[in-house]
Amino acid sequence: MRKIRLRSIDGAQRLSTPLLAVAAVATLALLITACEQVSTYTQPALVRVIDASYVAPAVDVTVNGTLIAANIGQGAITAYGAIPASTSAIIDIDPTAAGPSLLNGDDWGFAAGTQSSVFITDSAANPKGYGFTVLQDQQIAAPNGHSSFRFLNQAINTGAVDIYMIPSGVTIANAVPLIKDLPVGGTPSYVTFISQTVTIVITPTGLTTPNYTSPPIALIGGEVRTVLIVDTQLTSNPPVAVFIGNDVN
Repeated sequence: MRKIRLRSIDGAQRLSTPLLAVAAVATLALLITACEQVSTYTQPALVRVIDASYVAPAVDVTVNGTLIAANIGQGAITAYGAIPASTSAIIDIDPTAAGPSLLNGDDWGFAAGTQSSVFITDSAANPKGYGFTVLQDQQIAAPNGHSSFRFLNQAINTGAVDIYMIPSGVTIANAVPLIKDLPVGGTPSYVTFISQTVTIVITPTGLTTPNYTSPPIALIGGEVRTVLIVDTQLTSNPPVAVFIGNDVN
């Protein structure tokens, strides 16, 4: 039998055109097979816990069996934890100390790529005196040169409040509230404003005597924040405490 030798060009063997076509088809088939074997990727959902309850004990919070927060109490705004997306997630709120489950609920939806907060608050409608709901959080940065804030008023004894974001060099007498008459239990949408160094001042609605004044906060743009407002004392018109959670940036 005659041996067929490939013609050498510059000392190297080259495949003929028909053989190149066969090789290309084989390579394509391998690539298609490899693509078929890649599993589909689904983005997780991000979940955190905001605890505003005055009466709940220290708690642990799990979502579909994933521990999201451990040993938290009023004022806690946890970091986000990742869970598989679900249309019927089960939320369990258990005492950190030994004991039966305090609260639970199912059929909560957590879509892929979203951010949410399990929000624990006092509730007269619940026999335990507290309950929870789920808030949808903003997951994209504020526009360039702007910041977005959302305020959750749980200052039960203070009542409705006005919220100022006062720039450096400006007094409250010359400022206009960013939010007016925010009621207890009110959960407004995020408010977007021009980024600069500001001081948060909170007063009872219609008054200018502060119940809370923050240190100066330098905002550079893109920030998204959730601000929790609670009473520091269970008396009439007490000072309030503020807790700030980073939603984005």
